[in-house]
Amino acid sequence: MKQTLYRRPLPAEAIAFSSPAGRELFAEALAAGGLDGYFPLAEQFHTQSDPAFCGLGSLVVALNALAIDPQRLWKGPWRWFSEDLLDCCVPHEQVRARGLDLDELACLARCNGAEVDAFRSGGASQARWRAALAMAASGEAVIVASYDRSALAQTGSGHFSPIGGYHAARDLALVLDVARFKYPPHWVPAERLWLAMHAVDPSTGLSRGWIELRRRAGAGGLGFNVSCVGASWPGLARSLDAVTAELADASSTEALARKVLPLVVHIEVRAASETAHRDALSATRAAVRACAAYPAVLAAVGAEHAEIVTVLLHAIADRLTAEQREGLGELHGTLVPELVSLRAQLEALSAQGR
Repeated sequence: MKQTLYRRPLPAEAIAFSSPAGRELFAEALAAGGLDGYFPLAEQFHTQSDPAFCGLGSLVVALNALAIDPQRLWKGPWRWFSEDLLDCCVPHEQVRARGLDLDELACLARCNGAEVDAFRSGGASQARWRAALAMAASGEAVIVASYDRSALAQTGSGHFSPIGGYHAARDLALVLDVARFKYPPHWVPAERLWLAMHAVDPSTGLSRGWIELRRRAGAGGLGFNVSCVGASWPGLARSLDAVTAELADASSTEALARKVLPLVVHIEVRAASETAHRDALSATRAAVRACAAYPAVLAAVGAEHAEIVTVLLHAIADRLTAEQREGLGELHGTLVPELVSLRAQLEALSAQGR
């Protein structure tokens, strides 16, 4: 047992949630309206299942607290988010090997049905951070913080956890640490957490920060999603904007298809692990092939990429001319949720390149 660990003591500045002082803070914050957002999170509080899964664990808490239907089975007849279902954007084996960065976590949230705003502390003000804490307190949004543990005198480095509430009078944030095997939930000074989010993530060279999640109308994508494998998020954003900037002079659907073909390596078709999902994905792909644009796309790029290119063209239709959009034809109803989800991901990605 000498080489094993059972939790660690919190540093002096952190106040354990269940301690007498922590309970007193909870009562004060509750009376002041600083914990309205706590209860949906507490219902879904979850321990990350792997040492590198703090981002996935935090997202499981957030998505279930927001009552987002994954539209896929968890176990038996039940649809419910678990870490296993967060399988878009970045493969699990990569997450297990290196964790996630802030943009990848935001991507995962978007492709699973959340509306997401991401902030890096290096480019945001303390006032904006306090506004985020107010959202966590009121339940207006779920806040997941990305911070460096060492800046809070904790062991380890980069970490994600949801913010459960805010004690405004004492300027304390309640961190619902998803690594419950290591540290319990605890109150920390909001300014110290702000400074801990300034730490640079070595995987991106950028500061850490936080994401704000809300429930988006419509389901997440069951089939087609953005993948950041093999490219940095800012680099992928630049590729998207560079390709779409050249679309204006495409005089036919075939020409449009050839121009967007380089982007297909960044769009994944989600793997279906159970029958209902496979059936839904088959129906979606059949609807893609039924699109008016599909035969022209097929002729231009071949069968291997025709489905993804057809979906891509509809997802970026707002960047096309009226004449180009007319050539794409009308969409089958079952494709609309897919396109809403993919369009949200692409719009967020494009914002990274600005």
